Amino acid sequence: MRHLCVVVCISVLCNFWPGTVYSQETTDLPDRVLSGMKLAARYFDEHVAVNGGYVYDYSLDLSRRRGEGDAAPTEVWVQPPGTPTVGMAFLRAYEATADQQFLTAVEHTARALIDGQLESGAWSSSIDFDPKGRNADRYRNGRGKAKGRNYSTLDDDKSQAAMRFMMQADKAFDFRNVAIHESSLVALNALLKAQFANGGFPQGWKTPVTPQLVVKASFPDYEWRTDHRLKEYWDLYTLNDGLAGTVAETLDQAHQIYQDDRYAMALKKLGDFLILAQMPEPQPAWAQQYTFEMHPAWARKFEPPAISGAESEDVLETLLFIFERTGDSRYLKPVPPAIAWIKRSLLPDGQLARFYEMQTNRPLYLTKDTYELTYDDSNLPTHYGFKGRTRVERIVQVSRWRGGGWLC
Repeated sequence: MRHLCVVVCISVLCNFWPGTVYSQETTDLPDRVLSGMKLAARYFDEHVAVNGGYVYDYSLDLSRRRGEGDAAPTEVWVQPPGTPTVGMAFLRAYEATADQQFLTAVEHTARALIDGQLESGAWSSSIDFDPKGRNADRYRNGRGKAKGRNYSTLDDDKSQAAMRFMMQADKAFDFRNVAIHESSLVALNALLKAQFANGGFPQGWKTPVTPQLVVKASFPDYEWRTDHRLKEYWDLYTLNDGLAGTVAETLDQAHQIYQDDRYAMALKKLGDFLILAQMPEPQPAWAQQYTFEMHPAWARKFEPPAISGAESEDVLETLLFIFERTGDSRYLKPVPPAIAWIKRSLLPDGQLARFYEMQTNRPLYLTKDTYELTYDDSNLPTHYGFKGRTRVERIVQVSRWRGGGWLC
């Protein structure tokens, strides 16, 4: 059973709330919807939550709980659609109704994230409240595992989603809830310290990053298929899995909520990195991750150095977002050549490959069992998206709107 019932109730509420003219038969709908929302929220808060936190899926009797895998009885998930997602549903319910029950649930969910916040400032995939649990980490509150992991991650919108929820919760409490306020600022400060000198971000961190040279992206002059595989790829400049877009949204919300110009400056620096990270012709797009020399880099064994379709589309959307926030046309200059690259790189069925070989632009795949590089898409691993629907036409429309009509 997905934990969507709270979100569904809120969506229904938005359609049936004061301000709309109702027929006689439907005038009681707002009260009925609110009653249903409160019933669902109470059930989640009192019976489904573990220390205020949530996972992805539950069996009907709550005996089985799953995140990306089976969760321990004392474990909750940070990665969406886990704890921050449910917390945001409670927040939206409170904003729509001003009912204190939802704000109480917000506080309980925030407390779960506070208890699972790492010493490094942000969050990992999950939180295990049992210090002896298999996935317990080194938490700021000192109740974690002394030798546990202390790796804050930006992968899959994990820390970003938690940060956005925590700062929205901070605002809902008028910045007067000391624990929530402190947790939110600690996380955001850790994010700022994780930004490299060139504006990029690693996949995660244990300590603040060390400065690196600021250079433009280029193709490697070594044999990338076998050379320069880095064990700790997560320390590198990373764009994988929508990192640019989710970090940009987080920094922008932080600036709006706290009116601190450091977040606006970090957003601009991120845009500067995206300009630097654009590869030269004939592939003016982006890779999933880069070495410190700004060459596309290996990550996991099924993530080769390559030009990435999905990440390039996320970067384009992020650049357009940063332009909208800053009005600086520098962030628009990479857009037209990248859109042209996407259009000429579409597969015969209209999809976009995840990987394109550097310089040749041939779609690049890996075999299902042995993970060997291949141009053949007939035997792909099933756990990873090697192809996907393109968003290029939507990006074109947005670029024309935000760019004043002269782009694309």
